[in-house]
Amino acid sequence: MLPATMVPGGLSETKPATPEIQHIVDQVKPEFERREKRTYDIFRAIEYKTQVVAGINYFIKVQVSDTDYVHLRVFQALPYEKQGPRLDSYQTGKTRDDPLTYF
Repeated sequence: MLPATMVPGGLSETKPATPEIQHIVDQVKPEFERREKRTYDIFRAIEYKTQVVAGINYFIKVQVSDTDYVHLRVFQALPYEKQGPRLDSYQTGKTRDDPLTYF
């Protein structure tokens, strides 16, 4: 049975970012920068939520400047599929206090 925080379809509670989450953010940074047509000196994962689907959706708050944040939705396929994380969607113009929600 899955732990309560891993209920399929539901979002987990907000957790502080870990080195694993920062690694995921680092892997999708080039795609984010390509879509935004700019580069970021700061790209630091702050906190995240997960959603179990046929893989895991990560909703990650990322600091991109002293005062600016973005929210990323990154899909990680199941391990046997041997695929890296995929940037599915993002929201810009966020603040440190904006809650992570489904988007």
